[in-house]
Amino acid sequence: MAAADRSADTDSGTAGAQSVRRALAVLRVLATGQERGVRLTDVVNHTGLNRPTVHRILRVLVEEGAVEQDPATRRYLVGGEVSLLGLARSSRFPIRAIAEPHLRHLSESLGDTAFLTIRNGTDSVCIDRRAGSFPVKVLSIEIGARRPLGVGVSGLVLLASLPPDEAAEVVRRNARRLEALRIDPAELLARAVRVSRDGYAYAPVGVVPGSRAVAVPVCLADGRTVAGLAIATITERLPDARLETVVAQMRERARLIGAQAAELAHRKSVRRTSVAFSGASSSSSRDASSRQ
Repeated sequence: MAAADRSADTDSGTAGAQSVRRALAVLRVLATGQERGVRLTDVVNHTGLNRPTVHRILRVLVEEGAVEQDPATRRYLVGGEVSLLGLARSSRFPIRAIAEPHLRHLSESLGDTAFLTIRNGTDSVCIDRRAGSFPVKVLSIEIGARRPLGVGVSGLVLLASLPPDEAAEVVRRNARRLEALRIDPAELLARAVRVSRDGYAYAPVGVVPGSRAVAVPVCLADGRTVAGLAIATITERLPDARLETVVAQMRERARLIGAQAAELAHRKSVRRTSVAFSGASSSSSRDASSRQ
């Protein structure tokens, strides 16, 4: 192949990779809108791409069913094709199945809404929610809600679990989105330091007016944080005097979730090692037979 041809292929490959990254960036922004959808202007602002580029990407994604546009509001939403693709890996997040009975226990024992959130790159994503028995329910975050890491109590415990340099890099990459939310990056990092020291994140003023929220980290035996476990309730149900008791209950459930997740990871590791050893043994046996 001539040098010019190789150069053309390289340029084409680079452009193709860039297009894929841009399309995924657009989809991630749309995911924050959930059922409300996101305006074209907001997609432009959050991605940093120019308007014609965003419009072109959205047009293709709509044609492929990966994005839908509400005819009334003109807002864009994640499309059915993306949801269907996700069904192919429904077991991708075993932490959700492990945590489900513990979320249910917390919501029933405390009477308030419990949430499970994980990190995904520079975002936090709510992957499960259980409403409590108390008549007034705080359903501040929907399942699938995606926010910049550090926003909300669950996002804070996840950000606080990172090494300082990594946390600073995440906040730097989210600077444009944080600015749109009127969140100061330096203050967010300072809050993460306090959360790391305290072992939990507490918001005396929650996402929903008149609510409060608290979150604790879910950690494996080696100390790695794999999720955030949160409770949201009306202000009157979480006075300062009750906070310590609620946090203690949440920590115990987080400990159980972490222990079960670690056990599952260990079993999978043993199984992979066993399969690899079995394959190596079979190969050795075949080699020995061929030499006889």
